[in-house]
Amino acid sequence: MGFFLETLFGGLMAGMLYSLVALGFVLIYKASGVFNFSQGAMVLFAALAMARFAEWYPKWFGFESLILANLLAFVTAMALMVVVAWLIQRLCLSRLVNQEGITLLMATLGIAYFLDGLGQTLFGNDIYKIDVGMPKDPAMILENTFQGGLLINKEDLVAALVAAALVVALAIFFQKTSTGRALRAVADDHQAAQSIGIPLDRIWVIVWSVAGFSALVAGIIWGSKLGVQFSLSLVALKALPVVILGGLTSVPGAIIGGLIIGVGEKLSEIYIGPLLGGGIEIWFAYVLALLFLLVRPQGLFGEKIIDRV
Repeated sequence: MGFFLETLFGGLMAGMLYSLVALGFVLIYKASGVFNFSQGAMVLFAALAMARFAEWYPKWFGFESLILANLLAFVTAMALMVVVAWLIQRLCLSRLVNQEGITLLMATLGIAYFLDGLGQTLFGNDIYKIDVGMPKDPAMILENTFQGGLLINKEDLVAALVAAALVVALAIFFQKTSTGRALRAVADDHQAAQSIGIPLDRIWVIVWSVAGFSALVAGIIWGSKLGVQFSLSLVALKALPVVILGGLTSVPGAIIGGLIIGVGEKLSEIYIGPLLGGGIEIWFAYVLALLFLLVRPQGLFGEKIIDRV
């Protein structure tokens, strides 16, 4: 039972990080009705900005405080993501209002390649470190309950708590604030939202900025764990099954979908992997997403679309 709980906790913590990345997909889809293929590139771009500015600021201004360097780097990276959001809206989305979904989809693919190239041009293409003081040592818990206790990775625990707090805050923002309601109205019908005075341009800048903030936090966490490298953008591929499972229009679905996939891939690797030769963790999420597409395409909490003719 102790080993099972260790695996379960590890899956839950990994699932929260998947949910954090998946949240960026959901935010953009809810506001524009398009699947944002550039979310992975946004995670990478934000992480590169955070890593490089945290390295550059002490050299530029002659101080040694890691906390100050990280704080300034975070503020600068967030400001940069807001500028990126504004440029995306001004140069791309504002010219594609009320276009077909495939047009917006191709636009996000172009944005992804542009951000990948821009990140490499501005910040370099080496592997960089993000050090925000997250604990690296494991910890033993419940030693009096289970023989030998349960081994928990402190870094994963802190990352999961940060991801959970951000996910809850964004869920409240969408459901309880006037801006969140405006975002949902824009997602339902662009023209109807404009007709009642909702400024579409401002809403899209806000939602891309919020998605950029989500990408920045995800980039910091994953960069702290794995290092900031260009394969980091592939982390977003793990979030695709999450949004398929939870539903493209549901913030709670992104949370629950991430937890299901995180736990499922860990348990399947440990208990089924030896029977099949291992490697289940790599493809488990995609097979599960495929099954959901066959049985329930809208996901667990997505909106079922019915066209009447």
